[in-house]
Amino acid sequence: MKRIISFFKKELMLSVSLLAAIAALIITPPTPALLEAIDWRTLGTLLMMLIVLEGFKQENVLLPLVRLAAGWKHIATQSLFLIFGVFFSSMFVTNDVSLIIFVPVTILLFRSGDKERCILPVLTMENIAAIRGSLLTPFGSPQNLFLYGQAKIGVGRFLLHMLPLSVLSAVLLVLFVLFLYRKNPKEEINARIDSAPWQREGRVRRIAYLALFLLVLGVIVSRTGFWYIAVGIVLITVLIVDRKLLLKVDYVLLITFLCFFIFSSSITNNETIASFLKTAVAGNEYWWAIGLSQIISNVPASIVLYPFTENFAGLIYGADTAGLCSLIGSLASVINYRIYVREYPQGGRAFIKTFTLISWAFFLIVVVPGYLLSFWPFLP
Repeated sequence: MKRIISFFKKELMLSVSLLAAIAALIITPPTPALLEAIDWRTLGTLLMMLIVLEGFKQENVLLPLVRLAAGWKHIATQSLFLIFGVFFSSMFVTNDVSLIIFVPVTILLFRSGDKERCILPVLTMENIAAIRGSLLTPFGSPQNLFLYGQAKIGVGRFLLHMLPLSVLSAVLLVLFVLFLYRKNPKEEINARIDSAPWQREGRVRRIAYLALFLLVLGVIVSRTGFWYIAVGIVLITVLIVDRKLLLKVDYVLLITFLCFFIFSSSITNNETIASFLKTAVAGNEYWWAIGLSQIISNVPASIVLYPFTENFAGLIYGADTAGLCSLIGSLASVINYRIYVREYPQGGRAFIKTFTLISWAFFLIVVVPGYLLSFWPFLP
């Protein structure tokens, strides 16, 4: 029993999501419709990415990226490289994936360069970069992908409406980095890359993981309905090239996502709650998106609120801003937190403290511009 209690204390996000799912199932008993409403596509995509990137870690596939980042000798410029690597990559491979790629690299570089004191601030700004960079494109985040598909608007119009917030966020990130290193902007970092060079016998596995990575990106970008076939391909390939890898995948993160989706699906299928939302949401979409996301995260909140929305701009701007308020506000933040505590098991509270301080400073600056932009009609 002590081990179980200790486990759930350590896995804070899992504990919160599990309690939320249980409470929702008590309010709305499970039905076949609940299973159908769960976003299995997102869960399948996340499973594939976790498997592939665990393979990257085992075979040191990201070594070229690590060496490229290590080439920056000043900690400020290295931080900018990593943060904007997340910012721009999130526009194309989603905010979740960009964090899964860059956060381990950041921890490795700062730890080897004896700059661990900077890890938490930089990871928090990478989190902000993922949230605010991904808002620009329709496929930058799961909520954008869902809302873009529902609204059926052109890509050009979508980009035009999201561009002001994206540019503002990029400028603020630069200012935040300059403020972080204001005492010594030319402080050096000498990251020691101790990673072993690529071994010839691992070439087949590296090629396989790179090919699977491209397959997953193709699934994300194309929005294909045959994503489950890709999941099968990934599982079969890994069973062939390295079946032990499946034992090392972070299934806790996958279960956390599943619990949040169960919660949102249960709430959506409750007639009393749905009736309340129908009268309360219209005209207040921006604030509802931000507030509800702090309970069930922005992806489920977007799914729950869309049927009751009159102001599409308010909903999407609110959903893309919600992740700055708390870890639960965006599932990308949960991923960031999870990666960090796997490396620093006792660092959960420190992560939340730093995350809250920096993210709220950013949120207070962008929340009003986002609200004002929500009056700009998104749809024709």
